[in-house]
Amino acid sequence: MAQKRLQAAPRESRRKPRTDALRNRERILDVAKDAFTRFGASASLDDIAKQAGVGAGTLYRHFPTRDALIEAVYRSEVEKLAAAQRRFSKTMAPMDALRAWMLLFVDHIAAKQIIAPALNSVMGGPSKLYEGSHGMIRGAIDALVECAIKSGDIRRDLEPFDLLRALIGVSHVATGPGWQQSARRLVDILITGSRPVK
Repeated sequence: MAQKRLQAAPRESRRKPRTDALRNRERILDVAKDAFTRFGASASLDDIAKQAGVGAGTLYRHFPTRDALIEAVYRSEVEKLAAAQRRFSKTMAPMDALRAWMLLFVDHIAAKQIIAPALNSVMGGPSKLYEGSHGMIRGAIDALVECAIKSGDIRRDLEPFDLLRALIGVSHVATGPGWQQSARRLVDILITGSRPVK
């Protein structure tokens, strides 16, 4: 028994750093998103580390360069969208899941616009990042619309990406801070217009 306990201890001690490291990484990303939103690409990495409650060495271990941190912030936002699609699909009716995800997508557009100047500083510009995220976002909206079509809640000829184009369009023609409210209202208009014609 004593021997088993001795063998188990190293395994437990190996697990803790992984959990701590993941927590540290998430904290850094949350603080960095806020910092890049407020101060742009020139936000102080030392300040980000302090606000995240980690040392500068920990930040640089996870993100060796400023560009690596900026890219990770953007990727994290896209991963949250993909994870939300899976969560909503399991816990909500198809149309409710689609609506909730589209509202979250409006927030994603807002975050992307805010950190765009920081993304533009990444070597080679943001286009490479956007290419990688496009597939994840497209996959999420396709899956949600497919479920809603199967349930009979959405017309069969609906092109999923048209829903996103409409929301992106609102954000591009926005002239003031109220565009998000317009986009949220548009979500309900799009949902209503997507129902089968009776």
